Amino acid sequence: MARISIGRGRARRSLPVRPTTVIGTAAGAVGATVGAVWLRQALRGLPLAMGASSRRIARAAADAPQFADGQFRNTIPTRTLEPGTVLDMSRAMAERGDRGKPARSIPVATPEIPAQAGDLAATWFGHASVLLELDGARLLLDPVWGERVSPSPLVGPARMHPVPMPLADLPPVDAIVISHDHYDHLDLPTVRTLLRTQRAPFLVPRGVGEHLRRWRVPEDRIVELDWDGTVEVAGITATCTESRHFSGRGFKRNTSLWSSWTFTGPRHRVFFGGDTGYTPAFAEVGQRLGPFDLTILPIGAYGPSWPHIHLDPEEAVKVHLDLGGDAVMLPIHWATFDLALHAWGEPIERLLAAAGAGITVVTPRPGARVDLSEGAPSPDPWWVPVAG
Repeated sequence: MARISIGRGRARRSLPVRPTTVIGTAAGAVGATVGAVWLRQALRGLPLAMGASSRRIARAAADAPQFADGQFRNTIPTRTLEPGTVLDMSRAMAERGDRGKPARSIPVATPEIPAQAGDLAATWFGHASVLLELDGARLLLDPVWGERVSPSPLVGPARMHPVPMPLADLPPVDAIVISHDHYDHLDLPTVRTLLRTQRAPFLVPRGVGEHLRRWRVPEDRIVELDWDGTVEVAGITATCTESRHFSGRGFKRNTSLWSSWTFTGPRHRVFFGGDTGYTPAFAEVGQRLGPFDLTILPIGAYGPSWPHIHLDPEEAVKVHLDLGGDAVMLPIHWATFDLALHAWGEPIERLLAAAGAGITVVTPRPGARVDLSEGAPSPDPWWVPVAG
């Protein structure tokens, strides 16, 4: 049996110590050290990644039409969570296992982006990230190239497929468009790369510009708009339009505005939903700014505990019809990150069932480019063998 000495001088004495105690103490010390290192890495860069403080945003956005009593508001009553569902939802999230993940690897296409932007084409990079080609201009929508949609490099939903191409390899774009400030739509590592590799302005809803300023985006590259505000870029009129959602990168919500967007070119028009729940406002947007040739609509991350803030697939079809119904539909906001309780392939299956034969839906795999200038291609059911 091992012995250790305690005390000093004449008071010093030897005590027996079992080997298991020594080993256990050493293992505990190692575990504590590893845990401390992990925690430091998990918290690394956290304050900067979270963006501007809510107080700073509130000062800058105080005169915005949708801002009242210290926060932005939807035009119709909206709850982020249904009352009484928090415990049930938390339990379901803890017990869901791999339900939200695919059974097999997600196939990723190598983007084939032409030297000159097309008349109407879209390359889906996964989740809500799209490179839109519209009447010779290029618009980069909600770009997220990070590995996690979280302020932490170690904690939070991780990417389930590789990015289809390095962000630095994108051709020059005319605008970078952001729908709101959530981590799966506004990503600090992506912004940093775009600052270095692109010269285009960031078009953002009111208040989101404060995050960009915190990240040292030059003022001449920030265009902030309220709902119904417009800006012209490369011959395209971009309009910041209403959506039904919420915002916030910390504990305080609704500190900046959220939006959908419309893009009007000389020959074509496109609607981008970003992230939203259903609102009758989309019918008015369609009447005022349509008809559209393409709608880009979110279909995933829905759940019964938060019915107001995310579209389910059937609601996405309703929005498409409210916007005019004659456009081609590109579904987004699914497949890349596990953010809800539904099965991985459920959103696209439900969408196609709801769309039926009357709505043209394009279903590119991540990285694939869809050229709509000569008509829509047939759906590619690439997810079927992946879902399992």
